[in-house]
Amino acid sequence: MPAPLRIAFLTHEPFYPPSGGGSAEAVYLVEEMTRRGHVVHVFGPQIPDAEAVARKFGVQLHPFTRWEMGRYARLRNFKYLAYPFFLKRLVAAAGRGQFDLIFSQHAISAVAAGQLKRELALPVVMNFPDLLTGFMETWPAYVAPKPLVHALMRYEISLPVRYQVDGVCAISDEFADRLAARGYPREKICPIYYGYDAQAFPLRAQLPPAGQPPVVVMHGSFDAHHLGAIAFDGVRTVVARKPETVFRFVGRRTAGLEKFLQRAQTIPNFKFEATGFTPYAEVSARLATATVGIVPYEESAGTHCAFVAKIVEYVATGLPTVCTPLKSVQGYFKGDPLVKFAGFNGPDFGAKILAWLAAPAGDWQPHAAASAARVRAELDWRPLCRKAVDFTEKVCRAAGPAA
Repeated sequence: MPAPLRIAFLTHEPFYPPSGGGSAEAVYLVEEMTRRGHVVHVFGPQIPDAEAVARKFGVQLHPFTRWEMGRYARLRNFKYLAYPFFLKRLVAAAGRGQFDLIFSQHAISAVAAGQLKRELALPVVMNFPDLLTGFMETWPAYVAPKPLVHALMRYEISLPVRYQVDGVCAISDEFADRLAARGYPREKICPIYYGYDAQAFPLRAQLPPAGQPPVVVMHGSFDAHHLGAIAFDGVRTVVARKPETVFRFVGRRTAGLEKFLQRAQTIPNFKFEATGFTPYAEVSARLATATVGIVPYEESAGTHCAFVAKIVEYVATGLPTVCTPLKSVQGYFKGDPLVKFAGFNGPDFGAKILAWLAAPAGDWQPHAAASAARVRAELDWRPLCRKAVDFTEKVCRAAGPAA
């Protein structure tokens, strides 16, 4: 049996509890690593109850304490730019010869990992749960000028080639193709997709009671690319035809969500529920009582590369879904009877929602269990993380005695 690896796990997001987006993945990856007997050192932002978390996951925590880091921290983007420099120093201070491999989570920590490969001569696996800078294509030009955004995207995609890392885990085939087009060997890329916790998202036992107003639900972190013109025009299209419809937003009331709700309230008869922060384990209950789940992402390189967890969790719950045609998920869910893909425009998105609201349950309900079983078998975090750690171990073995 191979000797356990000593792994330096680098992240820019608080390790536990997950804060949304790609951060949830880190917990399951580390659980799989420690389950196999590997010794994991997590380098990341300071978290509450660190000693209890370290015991819970069987890891050693190395907290970054210079400033607050997190999805909702003030001046987040500026902090992200400076973070890799200090993260690299934090890992290096732990001591040369203490690790067999560096595993980075997200592009921000990948910058530190690449520099550490040069300094410590260790194998590096970069895991990309998204094309982070690609989402900025949907930001206003005065905040993110397009030439700057495209330069940042080129830099992010170049990281594996720039630092000649030993392996890459990619969120989707689309992202893997972009990395390969940049010159990174395709055989060194492992697309693992983005999963969900099947235990937290069971197939709902029954449909919402007949006769109640339909509920269209969306959950997540509500960033700028989630709630743009497609979402607004989709809502307007639905309300014009079915004014009794309620739109339910499950998640923290971010500035992006507040701005959207303020604008949407100019639509006559617009009705909404905004739950505020909802623990991950409780999201499924909010989905189970809805009629349709939506993913109205605006088009960008980031959204095309993202294997969106929302659509996975909707299907797992047995919820009819409407999504814009994101390349990453369109291939996987093509032909799934629970998913309709709309164009990148609000009227078509709204029309697809209305089509679900008009469809008799007998048209799709008999297929719900099979669709849910498929994502449970293929996209639960456990099999995905086994695949990722299998790949990581293979990379370390291939690196040879230096590892």
